Amino acid sequence: MATSTLRHQGPRERMLAHGPACLSTPELLGIVLRTGTRGRNAVELGQMLLEHFNGLKGLLSADASALRQLDGIGPAKCAELLVIRELQRRCALESLTGLPVLNQADKVRDYCLAHIGHLPVEHCLALFLDNQLRLICAEEISRGTVNQASVYPREILRAALRHHSCAIILAHNHPSGAAYPSASDIRLTRHIRQALALVDIRLLDHIIVTPSQTVSMAERGDL
Repeated sequence: MATSTLRHQGPRERMLAHGPACLSTPELLGIVLRTGTRGRNAVELGQMLLEHFNGLKGLLSADASALRQLDGIGPAKCAELLVIRELQRRCALESLTGLPVLNQADKVRDYCLAHIGHLPVEHCLALFLDNQLRLICAEEISRGTVNQASVYPREILRAALRHHSCAIILAHNHPSGAAYPSASDIRLTRHIRQALALVDIRLLDHIIVTPSQTVSMAERGDL
């Protein structure tokens, strides 16, 4: 198709005719947002969001309160953007379920990053594995404040027994962005590992999650 014809088509028409890869990121966001605001069309609104959150990763990590502070982002548009992130998280979980996680380390980290990396307070997440180290399910164990989430070994143990789990991977986020375990993180992790070992459940890893990266305590030798 001639370039002049493409130029006069809207983003939705070009996507249907030539696939989503032919569109820019602001144009894709414009399709999701559907309408603009006074003085901005939908594509321009998408561009404003990208600039405000320093790119797509920042935008998809934003929570509802951060989105709603922006001019033109009401409940409907906020919900549309949050749906994208939730679908991303569920896709990451679906790609792991039933597979041996030791062969899927990158996917495990991606899932943890998508699930808790963006959250403004600390959350602890547990991935429960069967005797072949396949993912049974993932469950949020606790949530806390900006710099602390109270995690009790007995709660993790109780959940592991409920899911008939033979091994566990823990993850918790550092909203501060500190990409390393604290001394208290290490002490608690070792306490949890010892408690699980009493009933022959292995703690394979504890992953520290920041808004932009993950760090494995197992790889650091901190277990």
